[in-house]
This record gives sequence, C-alpha cells and structure tokens, in this order.
Amino acid sequence: MSHTITSELVSLDASLGADKAAVIRALAERVVAQGRATDAEALFADAWAREQKDETGLPGGIAIPHAKSAAVTEASLAFARLAPGIDFGADDGPADLVFLIAAPADAAEAHLAVLSKLARSLMQDDFTSGLRAAKTADDVVTIVQNAIGEGSAAPAATAAAPTEASTSASDDLSIDGHPVRIVAVTACATGIAHTFMAADALTAAGKKAGIDLVVEPQGSSGYQAIDPSVIANADAVIFAVDVDVREPQRFAGKPVARAGVKRGIEHPDQMIADAIAAAKNPQGPRVSGSAAASTSDAPSQPTSWGARIQRILLTGVSYMIPFVAGGGLLIALGFLLGGYQVTDNAATVITQNSLWDLPTTDITSNLGPLGQYLGSVFFMIGATSMGFLVSALAGYIAFAIADRPGIAPGFVAGAVAVLMNAGFIGGIIGGLLAGFIAWWLGRFNPPAWLRGLMPVVIIPLIGSLIASGLLILFLGRPIASLMELLNDGLTNLAATDAIVVVGIILGLMMCFDLGGPVNKVAYAFATAGLASASTADIHAVPFLIMAAVMASGMVPPLAMALASTLLSRKVFTPVERENGKAAWLLGASFISEGAIPFAAADPLRVIPASMVGGAITGGMSMLLGVSSLAPHGGIFVFFAINPFWAFALSIAIGTVVTALIVVALKTFVGRKELQEAEENPAVAVPV
Repeated sequence: MSHTITSELVSLDASLGADKAAVIRALAERVVAQGRATDAEALFADAWAREQKDETGLPGGIAIPHAKSAAVTEASLAFARLAPGIDFGADDGPADLVFLIAAPADAAEAHLAVLSKLARSLMQDDFTSGLRAAKTADDVVTIVQNAIGEGSAAPAATAAAPTEASTSASDDLSIDGHPVRIVAVTACATGIAHTFMAADALTAAGKKAGIDLVVEPQGSSGYQAIDPSVIANADAVIFAVDVDVREPQRFAGKPVARAGVKRGIEHPDQMIADAIAAAKNPQGPRVSGSAAASTSDAPSQPTSWGARIQRILLTGVSYMIPFVAGGGLLIALGFLLGGYQVTDNAATVITQNSLWDLPTTDITSNLGPLGQYLGSVFFMIGATSMGFLVSALAGYIAFAIADRPGIAPGFVAGAVAVLMNAGFIGGIIGGLLAGFIAWWLGRFNPPAWLRGLMPVVIIPLIGSLIASGLLILFLGRPIASLMELLNDGLTNLAATDAIVVVGIILGLMMCFDLGGPVNKVAYAFATAGLASASTADIHAVPFLIMAAVMASGMVPPLAMALASTLLSRKVFTPVERENGKAAWLLGASFISEGAIPFAAADPLRVIPASMVGGAITGGMSMLLGVSSLAPHGGIFVFFAINPFWAFALSIAIGTVVTALIVVALKTFVGRKELQEAEENPAVAVPV
C-alpha cells in the first residue's frame, strides 16, 4: 500500500489563496493531480461542507480540513505551510500549518485512523515545530510518516523532551503506591473531529506523564464502552464533553474533572492534574449517583446555576430540533402544493382519499387534485411532527437531569403544558419539574423487592403526577385568564384607528414566547378575524392583521439564522451555527419555533432582540397596508399576499434589526456568564 503523504502533496511557504476556501480547493487539486482523487471540485465541496458544520482551526496555528468523498480513490494527506497564515476559525489567530485529510467515502475506519494519529501528533510541540523548521517537502513527509506510523523511525513525539507536567515528582502521580489510574470520556456536539482529537490529546498526555489512562470517545457513530472492571479500578474520571455523557451511571461516585471538549484538546495535562487532585481530595467532586465511593455531588469547578440550567436546556433543544425542522418544512411544502387553504380539510382528504382515489371536491390547490392530496399529506405529517415539539423538549430536559427515568414524566408534563396553553415556556418549566422530581425519587434506597420497579413504574408514576399536577393546579387558570384578557384587549384596540399600534403589539406578542401562549393568542386573534372576513375587500383590517402577525412571526428564526451564519459566527456555539442553517427555511416558512433553540439557550438576549424586530415588522406591515389571505405558509403563499414587496421589506428590516441587537447583546452584555458556559458546558448536574 502506498504512503498516505508524499512530497508531491506538500506545499511549503506558499500562498494558496486569500481565504480558507481557496486553500482547501488548492490542496484538493493537488490530491487530484497525484491521481488520488478523480474530481477536485467534488472533493473541495465535501471538505467545505464539513468545514461549514464546524471550523477545523486548532490552537497553535493549525488547521485540519477533512472529508470522506466519493471522489477520493486513495486515503491521502495534503499539507501546506502557509505564508502568511489563513483564518480557519481558531480563537488564537490564523493557521500556517494546514492538513487536508481526504478519505474514500466508504473508508470510515481509515478516515478516523488517520485523523486520530495526526491529531495525537498535533498536540506535540516538537511535531509542529519540526514542520515549521522543515527545509524540504521530503523533510515534511518524513516527520508526518513517522508520526502516523508509516515511517521507519520512531515518531518524533516519542523523543520529545518531557514537559513540566511530565516531570512531576512520582509521588504526585501515584495513589496508594500505584500509578494513578484514570478513565476519560470525550464528546463534542458533532461527534466527529474534536471528540477524537481530545481523546488522542488526553491519551498522549497520560502516556507522557506515566498515567494509566483509558479514553472512551463517544462519537457520532457510537462508542466502545470502557470495560466495567477498568472503571471500577479507576482512581478518577475525566469528562471532556460538550454534550451529556452517555450512560453516566457507570462512573457514579468516582472523583471527576469536568470541562468542555476544547479543554481536553488544548490543556490535557491540566485536566489530568485536576483529576488527580480530585482523586486525592476526600471532599472533592464526584460523579453524581449512588455508589459506595460517592461522598459529594459538587461540581469540579464553581459554576453558576445559570450555566447548569443552560446545559440542561441545550440537551432538550438538541433532541427537539428534528421535530421542528422536519415538521416545519413539511408544513411549508403542504402549503406550496395544496394552497393556503390546505388547513381547511387536510385531515379529511388524507383519510377519505388516496393516490388511486384523488379528491374531487373543494380543490384549493392550483395543481389540481394531485396537488391537493400531496399537499394534505405533507401538511398533516408536518403538523403531527410539530405536535411533539413541546413534549420532546420537556421530556429530554428531564432526561438531562434524571437520565432515562425522567423521560416519561417529562413527556407527560410537556403534553400537559400544551393542554394548558402554556406553550414551550410551560414545557421548559414542566421538564425541569419532572426532571428534578425524578432525580429526587431516584436518590431513595428502596428495598430490594422494589428496586426493579423504581425506574419503570414508581418514578414515572409519581413524577408524572407531581410535575403535571403542579402545571394543572397552579398554571392552567392564570394562563387561561391572561390569554382571554389579551384577546379582548386586542379586539377593542383593532376597532379604533390605531391600526399601526395594533401591528406593533401583535409583533411583540408573536416574538415574546415563540409558539407559547402569548404567541398563540396573537395568532388565534388573527385567524379568527380572517375566518369572518370577506375577500371582496382584500385590504380589510382582518387581512392586514394576518399579514402583520405572519411577518412578525418570521423575524426571530430569520434573524437568528442571519446572526449565527453570516454576521457574527463566533458569538454562537457550533450547534447554534448549525441550527441557524435550518432556521433560514423555518423562518421563511413562518415557523417561529425555529428560534426556540436560541431562545431556550439564551432567553435574556434572544427574546428582547426578537421583540424589537417583531414590533418594527408588525408596525411597518400595517403602515404599508400589507394584506394576507393565507393564515400560514410564509413566502410559500406569496400569491395570497399583497403587496408582496412591502411584506418582504418589513420582514427584512425587522430581521436585520433583531440580528444586530442579538449580536450586540451577546458581544457586550453578560459576557462573563456566557464565557463560563462556553468554556465549561458540561457542568455537574444530578443524573
């Protein structure tokens, strides 16, 4: 088998372009020129798509764009030493050492193996300094081949001078007369590159320090669990994670050091030192759960309750997103195919007709009976998916707190929140209640005969009863009364000449809770008026109100998409940037819930910014006399909006204003708390 890197794949002190896209394309062309891939543009597209998901810049002036591509015929490493460096998204500045890892589409193991070996070497200063000092392409090839196991010499990292951490006194690295034994878990939001980089960095640092360290990378394709006997014998645990650890109960009671996955990459020695300190401190932090060794549930670093709740909410949001994205886009397709009146009889159409028996009456689609039927199918599937939104959010918030025993009480509480018109805010409250109640119940030590019933019967029963009962007893009537007052107030105001003021108020309401009770009052108010209006006057007040409501509701997701993908990517997390891509389509479809992931994670910045933009959009829509005959659909029902240019202009201005405000708030307001949450997202919470 030929080598992964050759001198023809190396560029030294080159300027390959003005930005990272140009550098990646140039390296892809070099791979093709060596006969290792068939299509440079296809390889570039695959690597660029990966880069857009999560930037590949690393501290120390390094970048590793990578991809599995059908265009690649032989796993390859292309290398460039750039002069000057190019920004690949690392916090400490441009990258001058760039590796393009190109693997065949069906070579998952080869891809991860090369990435893993290369990442381990990139954590070594002598490896990167050797690359910077290399005089020829052959020198680079020798250094890299030795590092990834293809050369004849020992890897450069092996001969590296010990660092300060690795030359600590042996007494500092032993417990009860034996070398410290540590197990670690690494996991990032995407579960690909950084998960394995952190694993390799910790492994290399442990080996260098003489520590018995076993790492479990929890990647997107699954994970190989550490042997239970290894965990049982471990003196401490390291969690370098941005998401929840899977099956955390395996580590219950163990001394723990926790931080984000980036800390595992950048400061593995310090994480090991933190774990050793925790192991030697009888009152130190422990993984929550019942175990003989458990003495404390304190977190490994002081963190605010705000950061803890943020991590819990983000877990719920991550599981909820597929329901929002899939359901919202299906609803939009339903309107596009079935017409804006598809909501009138979609359920009847799909239950009484089929592809072999298309509807013959009440055709609302411009595409005829087939469009009516397919539009109804898409709409009903999408509406069903969206119906799970609040339940899924609440269920997995509870899961983040209490693990699997919290799921059932959380889902039930979410459904009750919908029943009580409490929306996603009620779902968040219900999920938190259900989670903490389930966690509290799980702390009891029942008799042996009852222990097996606790997670499957007792906790779901009592947790559902208490959490949902609290929602019904203490939230239902107040919310219903408030919604009735709001609706009456809007009705009275709409009867006056203050139509622009009505638009501003409706815009504020649509953006206040993004699908919650206040949002639903504004939307129900608009649709009720639409149902009673006559199409003889398309500029009647009910049609103006409907346009203002729909335009305002589109602003939050569009603004979050604009801010997170174009304006200021660095103030958003990688997961938020990924959600921002989906939010473009969700916002265009009038799915306000597309902004919930952002609002749930950062409500004090996102919701006020959204309300300002929504108010501007609602007021402008009324001022410009925009009318909508459609109750839903966003830009997909353009044919039912008049004038459409004014509708689009109102949305554009509100979107830009909201995006600028949220970026400013994230940049200048409360940065200390936000930085704490970013640097240590995997804070200790009850599990």
